[in-house]
Amino acid sequence: MGATENNHLEQRIIETAQQLFIEKGFTETSMSDIAHTVGINRTTLHYYFRTKDKMFQAVFNKIITSIIPRVHDILTQDIPFIERIDKILDEYIMKFTENPFLPKFIFGEIQRDVNHLLHTIKELNSDKYFEALKLYLYTEMQQGKLKKVPLHFVFLTFYGLLAYPMISKNLLVTVFLNGKEENFTPMLQEWKQYIIEQMKHLLCYD
Repeated sequence: MGATENNHLEQRIIETAQQLFIEKGFTETSMSDIAHTVGINRTTLHYYFRTKDKMFQAVFNKIITSIIPRVHDILTQDIPFIERIDKILDEYIMKFTENPFLPKFIFGEIQRDVNHLLHTIKELNSDKYFEALKLYLYTEMQQGKLKKVPLHFVFLTFYGLLAYPMISKNLLVTVFLNGKEENFTPMLQEWKQYIIEQMKHLLCYD
C-alpha cells in the first residue's frame, strides 16, 4: 500500500472513530467497532493506532485543530472586541452545525473523565491555545479594556449560551419550532445576536 493510500485509510479511520465516539462515547466504543465500521481487521487498525487512547488523541486533535487555532487568531485581531466575538461565534456555529453531536460528545467526556480529556489536550500540546486565550483576557482586563470578570464566568456565559441550543436541539425543534428542523439554523443566527449582547454586557464598559 502506497503512502497516499496509507494516509487516506488513516483519515478514514480517524473520521470513523470520531463519528463513533460522538455517537456512543469513548467508553462504549471498542476498537473492534471502529475496525468493523471502516471495513478492516483489528491487525490493520493496530498498525495505525495501537491503543484506543491513541485513537482518541487523533480524533480530539482533529477537533481541536479545526477550530481553536482559528478562534485564537480571531481573538488577537486588531478589531473591536465585539466584532471578534461575532466572528468566533460564526466559527463555532459553523462547526457545530456541520457536527451536531460534537457538543454532546465534549460534554459527555467532561462528565465521564475530565482528567482524561485534559491529559489528552496536554499531550497534544493544545493547552497552549487555552493558556493564550486566558492570558489575553486577563491582560485586557488588567489594562482596563474589559471589565474584570472571573474567567470561569466568561467561560460559562459564552459556552453555556452557545452549546445548550445544540444539545437541546430536538426539544427546541419539537416544542418551539413547530417540528421544522429547517427553522433551527435561522434561530441560531438570531440567538447569536443575543449571545453577543450578553458578552457585551458582561465584559464591555458602556
